[in-house]
Amino acid sequence: MDIAELPLKLSAGWLRDQYRNGMLTPEAVIREIIRRSQQDLEMNIWIEPPDYERIQPYLEALSHMDRENYPLWGIPFAVKDNIDVQGFPTTAACPQFSYIPDRHSSVVERLIGAGAIPVGKSNLDQFATGLVGTRSPHGAVHNALRPEYISGGSSSGSAVAVARGQAVFSLGTDTAGSGRVPAALNGLVGYKPSLGAWPTRGVVPACASLDCVTVFANGLEDALLVDRQVRGRDASDPWSRSIPRQADRLPARLLFPAEPLVFYGSHEEEYRLAWQAAGDSLKELGIPVEYLDCTMFFEAASILYDGPWVAERWAGLGEFVENNRASVLPVTERILSSGNGEQHTASGLFQAMHRLQRYKGESRELLRDAVLVMPTCGGTWTREQVELNPVGANSDMGRYTNHCNLLDLSAVAVPAGEASPDLPFGVTLFALADNEHLLAGTASLYFSGASAEEVEAEGIAEIAETAETAGSLTSYTEQQWTTIAVCGLHMQGYPLEKQMASHGAYFWREARTAPCYEMIRLQTVPAKPGLIKKAQGGASIQLELWKMPVQSVGAFAALIPAPLGLGKVELEDGCEVIGFICEGYAEAEAENITACGGWRYA
Repeated sequence: MDIAELPLKLSAGWLRDQYRNGMLTPEAVIREIIRRSQQDLEMNIWIEPPDYERIQPYLEALSHMDRENYPLWGIPFAVKDNIDVQGFPTTAACPQFSYIPDRHSSVVERLIGAGAIPVGKSNLDQFATGLVGTRSPHGAVHNALRPEYISGGSSSGSAVAVARGQAVFSLGTDTAGSGRVPAALNGLVGYKPSLGAWPTRGVVPACASLDCVTVFANGLEDALLVDRQVRGRDASDPWSRSIPRQADRLPARLLFPAEPLVFYGSHEEEYRLAWQAAGDSLKELGIPVEYLDCTMFFEAASILYDGPWVAERWAGLGEFVENNRASVLPVTERILSSGNGEQHTASGLFQAMHRLQRYKGESRELLRDAVLVMPTCGGTWTREQVELNPVGANSDMGRYTNHCNLLDLSAVAVPAGEASPDLPFGVTLFALADNEHLLAGTASLYFSGASAEEVEAEGIAEIAETAETAGSLTSYTEQQWTTIAVCGLHMQGYPLEKQMASHGAYFWREARTAPCYEMIRLQTVPAKPGLIKKAQGGASIQLELWKMPVQSVGAFAALIPAPLGLGKVELEDGCEVIGFICEGYAEAEAENITACGGWRYA
């Protein structure tokens, strides 16, 4: 492949496929990423930009790894510059704060252990204090699509690095929404795990009790792939906890705010219409919908900056700020110093904790077996507008995000069309800390493009039953894979390929069946093939083999309409794999296309 043809939107599955086929090498990909970063220099994406000499040791290490045993082999990723990467300075966007860590942060260590390549340290709102992406001495990070607009913060550079094709995925952090707002403003998926599910050792604290490491990616499948590598308790991290992932499934209910929502900025009306359209699409998934009084969520959100949690920021960074005020941006210094105010008393802290505990109890009841849907952002601003109103604009950007970590919720921000040309709109799905599997199930279904007719109530029940029977509390760090044989619209380049990706699958290789199959053309719209094994006769049919997480198979199978289904498919080498098969009764009214040798030739 000509490296100039490397797509702007990179994915791990596609890149691994190119490596397997010998079309690309990790070295060539890194050189193109360096070229792109230099081309986008004025966008202020990086603090430590991709540099070949610094990346070379990771490239050399790949030669000693069996590619098939390392799920992220050769996959480049960016790291927010408040997360330690050994040998790279960690500055949190404050040069005076800089130090060079002698070891990787826990999450980076696990990613490198899976074969991934850290390419650089990305820009951020200083000390992860902000949601706008303009609070950095290295310059405001430009929006990936409309440079005059904000990129969102504080994980601004991490999001834009992915959106501009300079990383397959990137690490951010999230205390008040920093792993979600930049995703919405740059057309990405932003995955925020449950508090403690990913270790935070090696992360400069904003509010240590609320901080999460997060991931930005172009698709849900890459976000979940990263989750599988980094999830799990780290004994050296006091905030780390074991929160195993259950098999993905759909919730019993989708919850929407009952009250009219507030939108803001110069695109206020467009955002309102985009929210309505996104809501309509989600309501067509076939999941029962309920409307919820969200006052409690907004009241919980107000505690983050109006309550004593801002004092936790001061507890972590106050000594540095007091000794280095000139090196801290004025807006950042004001926010951090507010945590040292006389209004923050010990009794006030306990009053807020008790109030918050009550809200947590209410949220556990409200979100039991449910997913809450909100806009990720209610609007956006140009960078010039934020300069005129830095505090107000930042506050608006957190309107629908600030409650999340305080209430111990998990979340995934997903793209949901555009508010205006090249201004992406996004929604966030929220669930309880132990219900991340409901987020993945809902988001996968949303991305699958399934119609309302394909997602009837009994189908949802079947998905839930399958997931509950299948298993259970398997940690993603112990993820097992199964091979799926596909022979029609789920193959590469066909309309339903995205269903494979949304369930975490990646293309492995081409193959053929044993010479005992017939292929028919079903009279559906669009037409689909059916693979039928014969006791006598038949031929060898071309197909593709994909690798899919075991725990995703049940939900995937539930989307397949009769007469198709999943069963055993015999390959030409005699082994059997799970694959698409067709009920024999469909043969009577279908066209026999066995002679074509496969769907691509029909």
